[in-house]
Order: sequence, then C-alpha cells, then structure tokens
Amino acid sequence: MIRKILLGLLGLVVVAFIALAVAVRYTKACPTTPLPVASDPAMQAVVQRCYGGPSDLELATIPKLPPDPDRVQVRVIAAAANPLDWHYMRGEPYIMRAAGAGFGAPNDPSFGTDYAGVVTAVGREVTKWKPGDEVFGARGGAYGGYVNVRQDRGIALKPANVSWEDAAAMPVAAMTALQALRDAAQVQPGQKVLINGASGGVGTYAVQLAKWMGAEVTGVTSTRNVELVRSLGADHVVDYKKEDFTQGDVRYDVILDNISNHGFLALRRVMTDDGVVVIVGANTDDKWLGALSAPLRGMVLNPFVSQRFQFFLSDTSQADLEILAGLASEGKLRSVIDRRYPLAEVPAAITYLEEGRTRGKIIVNVSEPPASLTPEASETPAVPESTTAPAQ
Repeated sequence: MIRKILLGLLGLVVVAFIALAVAVRYTKACPTTPLPVASDPAMQAVVQRCYGGPSDLELATIPKLPPDPDRVQVRVIAAAANPLDWHYMRGEPYIMRAAGAGFGAPNDPSFGTDYAGVVTAVGREVTKWKPGDEVFGARGGAYGGYVNVRQDRGIALKPANVSWEDAAAMPVAAMTALQALRDAAQVQPGQKVLINGASGGVGTYAVQLAKWMGAEVTGVTSTRNVELVRSLGADHVVDYKKEDFTQGDVRYDVILDNISNHGFLALRRVMTDDGVVVIVGANTDDKWLGALSAPLRGMVLNPFVSQRFQFFLSDTSQADLEILAGLASEGKLRSVIDRRYPLAEVPAAITYLEEGRTRGKIIVNVSEPPASLTPEASETPAVPESTTAPAQ
C-alpha cells in the first residue's frame, strides 16, 4: 500500500512538472488590433502586449495615471536599454514567466527600467521630493512619457553636473556592478580583480568601481575596446581575441563574470585559493534557465572546492543610487554611451542590444529637457564627457 501511495505521489509530481513546463512555454499570439488611444491626460509609451521580438513592441498613447500617495511622478527625459529588457520582451528564460512575468503574455505591458527626468507631481504622503527636482533611478515603464516611483526606492537626485543621458545610463548597470563587487565579492584594497566583459554596460562601471575600491583591475575585452577599457582606469587589459586569460599565470582574488564563456574548472586555474567568481550574466541559448544555468553548476561545485562561485542579482536601492550620484558628481564614475535612439525607435535599440556588441550603454531619448535646464543655460561645470562610440 505504501509503495502504491509513493508511486501515486511521484506520478502527481511528474504530471505537475509537465503541466508547468507546458504552461511556461505557451506564448499567446500578439494582438492584431492596436490599443485604443487614451484621452487626456495621456502619454506616449512603448508597450509589450505579448512575448516576442522587437517588432512586436508598440508605441501607443496610454493614460497618464496620477501618482499614488507615496509615489513621485517623473517626466522621463532619457532612458537606457538593458539586457533585462529583451529578456522580458521574449519571456526568456521561461523561469521568468513562472516567477511573475506572466504565463502566455506579460502581466505588465510597460517596458524599460532606467530613467532620468524631472518630478512633475507628488503624492500627498511624499515629503522628500517636490516638482522641479531633477532625478534618476529605476522603475518599470521608463520607455514612456512618465513614471510613478516610490519615494523611498528607485529614485535619487541627479547631480547638476551630470547629463540626463549619463544619469539614465547608470541605475541598473552601475548598481549591479557596485553591489556585485561590494556585497557579493567584498572587494578589498589591493586585491586583484578581473572583469570579464569589461566593455559592456555592467563592465564599464565595474572597472571604475573596482578601482575606486582600491583593487588592481584587469579588464577582458575585444581588440576594438582595449583602449576604452584602459581609459576607464584598468591596470591591465586582456584582448580575448589574442589571449585566453585562463591560461595566464596571474591569480585573481575576484572574477566578475558578465559573460560566463569559460568553464568553472578553467576559472579555478587563475583564482586564489579563497577567490570568488561573481556571475552577473551569461551568453547562453538555454531558454529554460538562461543565466541561471551557470550558477547552478557553480552550486554543485562549491562544496568540493575552496573557491566560491556565486550568482548575483542586484536590488534597487535608493542609498546605492545616491552613492553612484556622488561618484558621478565628483568625476569618479562616468557613463560610456554607445548609441542613442528616439522613443519611436526602441525596437531598433533592442535589436542592437541583442547582438551583444554594445560598448557601454544604449540611450533612448524620450522627451526634451526643460529649456531652463539645457547645458547652455547651466552654470554648473560638466564632468568629463562620456566616451561615445560612433554608430556602425
């Protein structure tokens, strides 16, 4: 009898697993009718009503909602693209759908996260912010005219001497780099830190932040980006097209891996005995687990080695946004901007992002800044200009 019960339970588990697998893979067809145009107050925004490719994104006129009592309304001037965008756009890896993104179609049609803009209205419980404040941060729906943000979370003052584009580029990528190095890796002055994928969005900030933390930094990048990474402060630059850093003689205390293009055994060869690999991203075709497949392998290896392999996801923190703002204001952290697109060309921006050759960040210019806040009208000296790669 016990054996039959156990077999029955096992059968139920198998059936449930198969049902979940079918559910997360199911993708609804994209709507063929456009969204109705919202009446005033309204705004333009890029929305996703289905999982798919860049061509399935829509520029629509949607309602502009007033802020909740504890929220701040921000008119978005600039936004920035992140790999997170295309993961949500495609609903991949599938585990994201089970984790809240939505079965069959997105639960939330808003799109984009990084923003910089001007506060236009505040809820009645808001005490820290006022209309006219220049701010930046992270909030879903950044590819739209306005976002409503919790007053104590994804928002911080934009330094007056930092451009809208440079501020919009920072939140997700720079916060990921900061938290990965400081919290996950616990970087200490004098340690040897290697940034694999040093010319990407997270990598360009990670090089600068690791130097700020007092580390000896090695950046790994392609030939065309060697000088860029060196200009960000890297002590050493490895051109992966000419050299495999896992075959070198240097031992690293910390490896920040934005690509996961080397096996863990190869990484162990160039790690100190108590070294740590922090896995931030991965180039993978795994549609089920995506970047999670690498850290899961690391978890299997961790009990048997002295080194540590750790997956990392950043958390939106107002305190960390303020740290980044301070560093940018002092000229110790700058944004590298690759290309710029208008709001209507977000699909083209995401297409370029998916190619995986971005140098730094991609910016989406959503609206014009207030005339009184243009560079010509400002008396505040600017920080060093962003490194901008020419459009290709």
